[in-house]
Amino acid sequence: MTMRVLGYAAQSAQAPLAPFHVERRDPRADDVVIETQYCGVCHSDLHNARNDWGNSHYPLVPGHEIIGRVSQVGSAVTRFKPGDRVGVGCMVDSCQHCAPCERGLEQFCDEFPTLTYNGVDRQDKRPTFGGYSQQIVTRDKFVLHIPDGLDLAGAAPLLCAGITTWSPLRHWQAGPGKQVAVVGLGGLGHMALKLANALGAEVTLFTRSPGKEEDAYRLGAHRVVLSSDDAQMAAARGTFDLIIDTVPYVHDLNPYLPTLAIDGTLVLVGYLGDLNPLLSTVPLVMGRKSVAGSLIGGIKETQEMLDFCGQHGITSDVETIAIQAINDAYERMLNSDVKYRFVIDMASLKG
Repeated sequence: MTMRVLGYAAQSAQAPLAPFHVERRDPRADDVVIETQYCGVCHSDLHNARNDWGNSHYPLVPGHEIIGRVSQVGSAVTRFKPGDRVGVGCMVDSCQHCAPCERGLEQFCDEFPTLTYNGVDRQDKRPTFGGYSQQIVTRDKFVLHIPDGLDLAGAAPLLCAGITTWSPLRHWQAGPGKQVAVVGLGGLGHMALKLANALGAEVTLFTRSPGKEEDAYRLGAHRVVLSSDDAQMAAARGTFDLIIDTVPYVHDLNPYLPTLAIDGTLVLVGYLGDLNPLLSTVPLVMGRKSVAGSLIGGIKETQEMLDFCGQHGITSDVETIAIQAINDAYERMLNSDVKYRFVIDMASLKG
C-alpha cells in the first residue's frame, strides 16, 4: 500500500519542476513518517534535475536537506516519537553490514547507500523521492534529532552543506593551534568558515573576488587572501595545515599547494570529476603534502555535527522561498545570487 502526497518534480532534463503527486510507502516497523517543514536547495538538486551527471531517473523529486516533525513511527521505533523535530540528509539507507557501515561511514557503503532521491529502495525496489514534498517516510536509523533552539530553516542546509564541511574538519583534526583555509565563499564555504572558527582553528578565506572581506569576517574568518594576487599568495606559503576546497567547478589547484604547511592536506568537497590542468607533484613531494577528497558524513558524525551546532548556535545563512519559486531559484543559484543557501518553506506547498 502507498500514500499519495503533493510534491514538485522534474519530468525530464529539460522540464521545469512542477507539481507532482508522490507515492510514499505505508510505514514499516522501523520507519519514521515526517511532515516536511523546510527543505534546503543544494547544487546537486539542480544537477540531478537537469541530468548533468547522466544518471537521473524521472520523474525526479529533489531535496536532501529535510527538516520536519515526526507524525508517525513504526512499531519497532524507540528513538523517535510524534512531534519530534527531525532531519533527513543525503541518505535513507545502506547495507548496514559492510566494513564502512560498521564504522559508521554509511556514505562509503560497499553496496552504495540508498540516496534520499534518485535512488532505489533496498526492500521494495521503488524509486526514492526527496524533500520537495509534503511528507517523507524513512528508516529510523537515518533520521536525525534537531537540537532545540536551532532555527529550523537555517538548520536544513546543515544536513548537506554542514556535514560536507564538518567531516573533513574533524577527520583532519581542525582545532586550536591549527591553520585552516577555505577556498570559495558559497553554500559550502560559508559553513566551513563558521564550523572551523567554532572548532577553535585560525581561519583564512581564499577568494578570487575582492569585496568579500566583510562577509568573511562576519562568518568566522580571521584573514582573507585574494588568490588572484601573487604577492598575497606568496605571503601565505607554507601556512595551512588544512585547506577545504569548496569550488564546484573545474579549477587549478596548483596555486594553493605551496600554501600548505609540511604534512598539510587540501581536501576537495565541492567538485566531482576530472581536474585540469594537471596537478604538479613538486609541492607534494617536497613537503609531504596531500590532496584528498571527502563525501558528506556518516549518520553518527552528522548527529555530532548537529549537536555541536546546537551548542554553538550555528545555522546556515539562508533565503527562504516558496516552492513555486524553485525554478527561479535554480537560475539564481547558477549565478551565485544567494547568500548563501535557498531553503523552501514547505508550508507554501498546498493541495
